[in-house]
Amino acid sequence: GHEAVVKLLLATNKIDVDSKDISGGTPLLWAAKNGHKAVVKLLLATNEVDVNPKGGHLHQTPLSWAATNGHKAVVKLLLATNKVDVDSKDGRGQTPLSCAAENGHEAVVKLLLATN
Repeated sequence: GHEAVVKLLLATNKIDVDSKDISGGTPLLWAAKNGHKAVVKLLLATNEVDVNPKGGHLHQTPLSWAATNGHKAVVKLLLATNKVDVDSKDGRGQTPLSCAAENGHEAVVKLLLATN
């Protein structure tokens, strides 16, 4: 997750925490997708990061990507912000809940059901 590098970059106060790559992915989106809990925590702690950007080939939010890939700890962190759109639909019309269910991530499904 390159936590130390992210800390150094954030400390400069010269980076755009919501910068997007060619597919629309932001640092938060990629950290959530790949289950990098420590990096997600650092980015959320800035209180400047957009928690609902859509990016990647499926136009998913960080919550959708974390749910799709079964990253329960990341899903918990995102939900704790009380800012994520739990019903956001991706490019296929799927919600984070349906993505988690489709991929058999029971613990994430339970977590998302408890928030609705």
